[in-house]
Parts: sequence; structure tokens; C-alpha cells
Amino acid sequence: MLTDTHAHLDFPDFAGELPALLARATEAGVNRIVTIGTTLEGSKRAIALAEAHPQVFATVGIHPSNADDAPEDAIAALRPLAQHPRVVGLGECGLDYHRLPSARMHEEAVAAVALGNETAADLNAAILDGATKAKQAVVFQQQLELAAELRLPVVIHERDAWEDTLALLAPFAGKARAVFHCFGKSFAHAEEVLALGHVVSFTGIVTFKNAQIVQEAAARLPSGSFMVETDCPYLAPVPYRGKRCEPAHVRNTAAHLAQLRGISLEQIAAETTATADHFFRFTH
Repeated sequence: MLTDTHAHLDFPDFAGELPALLARATEAGVNRIVTIGTTLEGSKRAIALAEAHPQVFATVGIHPSNADDAPEDAIAALRPLAQHPRVVGLGECGLDYHRLPSARMHEEAVAAVALGNETAADLNAAILDGATKAKQAVVFQQQLELAAELRLPVVIHERDAWEDTLALLAPFAGKARAVFHCFGKSFAHAEEVLALGHVVSFTGIVTFKNAQIVQEAAARLPSGSFMVETDCPYLAPVPYRGKRCEPAHVRNTAAHLAQLRGISLEQIAAETTATADHFFRFTH
């Protein structure tokens, strides 16, 4: 049995074909799927899917890219959703500095006006970046506090914000356990996560030819410290790379992990499923 610990079944990519999608997953040996909330409305959709399908569980949360649009009372609205019996975690939440306003402004070739060594556009972008980072940090910390209050694990999204993410997470040691989803960093980074009592999760990225750094991490990490996921509809593993991903494809990721670690697919399935059981406490 395999568990896809991170899917986005509520996304429009899967509209109208969920029964067939779940049937393909079952055929591939994927008997449990965690569908992830990224907004308040998306979290409600995730719960509805978990209510309708026994093999689906939900998390609820606000993705950092959606933090700017989150209402001031977002956590108050999130709390009752998080207490639903089909909800097994908070998130995905975290920090994402990859698409800050300054990057968007650069891509749009904003006209610059010289102002010393900086331009007016540079200064404006810096202000906007700071505001975006601050809002992401507030929404992330609020979700960590809610996770600690409700004793729920946390699904973390981190991109180009490693040190800030760890700094915000550190005060919650022993209060909220986290998974760094879509892990694509080095073994040293993974060791930092494990030292804090958290785990990581691998997507189809680990099957890519140019992913040697994350492949080394996957080969060296101890059993019980990682899970598998699709992040579907994104990041389809080889041989589906470039196509829409779906939960059945987590089998390909698991098979590649087994090859990297020199063990059988059956063993990697058993190990990652046991880790998912312990982390999400599906039967709590």
C-alpha cells in the first residue's frame, strides 16, 4: 500500500474525473491520498472530497502565495475546518520568496528612474517585498499556533526562504511536527529538518536526471524520516514528466526511491506508509 501524502484533488485539472482518477490510484496500489488546502475555499473543497471518498483525507491551510489575499480573520475561519474529523493536518503553509513583487516588476520591465545607486522602482519593489514577506510570516505563524493548539501536524511549503522558515518554526519544537513537502534540497538541509524532529517528502523531482542533489539525500536518509507525494497536478515523475500528474504516479516516485536505496518497492511502500501513518495519525 502507498500513500500519496500531498495532492490537490480540488484543482480544476481533475474536474469531472475524480472517480476514474481514484480507480487508477487504487490499481497502482495507492490506497490513501491526502488532498491539500491552499485557501479557505480550497480547504472546504478538500474536506468535501474527504467526506465523499473514504481513501481521501484533507488538510486545511493558506498557502504563502495566497497570504496577501487572506482575510484578517482567516485563522478564526480556519479553526473549525481544522477540527473536522477528516482533517489530518494544517497547511500547506510556509514562506515562498520565489515570486516576490520585485521579481514580477523586473519581468514586466518596469521603467526605472535613477535615484543614487538605487532607482525609485527598486525602492518601491523593496517595500512591496517587505510587506509580502511580513504578511506571509504572520499567516504562517498563525497556522503554526493553530496546529500546536489542535495538536495537528503541519505541511510546510518553502521556496527560497530556508532560514526564515526554520526561524519561524523553531519556537514550535515539541509543539507541532512538520513535513517539508516537495523536498528538493541537499542531505545537509534534510539533516537540519530531522534534527528539529520533522520529516521531508519527495515528489517526482527525485526521478529527474538533473536532480542529483536531492537523489543523494533520498539515498542517505534514514527510514522513517521521509514520505512520498505527487503534488499533483504538478511535478509528474519520469516517464510522465511534463504531463499532468495524478496520485497513481506516486508509485513511480516510490519505485525510483527504492532503486536509489537498493531495496524493493514493497519495502519502500511499507516504510513510507508507516511514516505517513505516524505523522498524520489517520485513525486518531
